[in-house]
Amino acid sequence: MTTSEAPARIAVTGLAVMGSNLARNLARHGYRVAVHNRTPARTKALMREHGHEGEFVPAETLSELVESLATPRQIIIMVKAGTPTDAVIDELAPLLGPGDMVIDGGNAHFADTRRREAALRERGLHFVGAGISGGEEGALNGPSIMPGGSAESYKHVGPVLESIAAQVDGVPCCVHVGPDGAGHFVKMVHNGIEYADMQLIAEAYDLLHRVGGRGPAEVGEVFRDWDRGDLESYLVEITAEVLGHVDPDTGAALVDVIADEAEQKGTGRWTVQEALELGVPVTGIAEAVFARSLSGRVGQRAAARAAFGASEVIPSPDDDLVEDVRLALYASKVVAYAQGFDQMRAASVEYGWDLDLGAAATIWRGGCIIRARFLDRIREAYDRNPDLPSLLVDDYFRDAVVRAEQAWRRVVVKAINAGVPVPGFVSALAYYDALRSERLPAALVQGLRDFFGAHTYRRVDREGSFHTLWSGDRSQVDA
Repeated sequence: MTTSEAPARIAVTGLAVMGSNLARNLARHGYRVAVHNRTPARTKALMREHGHEGEFVPAETLSELVESLATPRQIIIMVKAGTPTDAVIDELAPLLGPGDMVIDGGNAHFADTRRREAALRERGLHFVGAGISGGEEGALNGPSIMPGGSAESYKHVGPVLESIAAQVDGVPCCVHVGPDGAGHFVKMVHNGIEYADMQLIAEAYDLLHRVGGRGPAEVGEVFRDWDRGDLESYLVEITAEVLGHVDPDTGAALVDVIADEAEQKGTGRWTVQEALELGVPVTGIAEAVFARSLSGRVGQRAAARAAFGASEVIPSPDDDLVEDVRLALYASKVVAYAQGFDQMRAASVEYGWDLDLGAAATIWRGGCIIRARFLDRIREAYDRNPDLPSLLVDDYFRDAVVRAEQAWRRVVVKAINAGVPVPGFVSALAYYDALRSERLPAALVQGLRDFFGAHTYRRVDREGSFHTLWSGDRSQVDA
């Protein structure tokens, strides 16, 4: 700690691991950082253990924190989303002056961010909802940062955030996403895609393990090999590490010791809920969320095994299975990302955000959990055509999916015949088939809706809406 009386450039309140690591990241980049925690012991611990890493200004109260800052003040809130965030804002806002900036770096719901931004704007304050991805390591060494809020606030806080973000090819993984809740919305979709990505990886492992007869460590080596090609990504990389790890207590593969009950913090569920509101099919993300929910239904699963018997999968080692699963995984991942980007486009229209989808791909290339080689391809796709109707129809991804299609189908059929659940692969393939079908059975759905509820229908051969008098003479009338 320095004894200088110079004001701090930026502040962090909330010094759990993420907040503490973000403050350390800022200090390591040469910023004088004011730090505060509701429990002073955490502030003292940060100073004791990491005070040598840069210039920190500890504060015991929010008033002291505010007083230690240069104007316009920039304060990052790193507390639990929801009520705790509101409580900090309510205490902080009266202490601030016009032009000061409050940056929420937590996993807030974007609707809360929109509400907070509007309320603080009325007080002459800037509110920046900044999605931060990369976990504890990213917060310390360079996360992907997705800030929303006013363009004016980004002029001040943007250079700071860009300097501490991950860098890929010299480009910071941080860009002004858009107004009010845009940053937290993009972070929410990032997390939804993350759910789908992990589910697909888990299904690929399950197939190679149970159908292919390969042990966890052997499948881990398959993933390690995949990480050298088109599937190169952080999640594929750490899948190899997890599958290769041996439990020190039992000597068994750790993955076989971990309870098969996946938990969730809610951002994937938010993604699906908002997609329903927007009318955007994110079937891959939804299946991933539901798969986690089903895994936790331990009692129901036990009852089903008692009623039907546990599924008995007889391994049938097949050298072609590895390549087929690789292709199916890639194609299914493309669908999951395509659905996520469709959702961001729909939200951009709904909320007037004017999102740059290519920029979203750029800031996800490093620092975040879903960072992957093919994000460069996504960025290039939107560079070629910012109005791309679907990522799937870009030339590169179209060709990749076409090459994978038959392997994708073989994998799904093999899984179904073996009794191995692959909801991610199945839903992705069904989405692909539905998207390119010339006629869908939705025509019958509309006919049924008209029959029982007079909901009307449209025709393919003329304009307008129509209703059939089902309870009468069944003639058709204009609606």
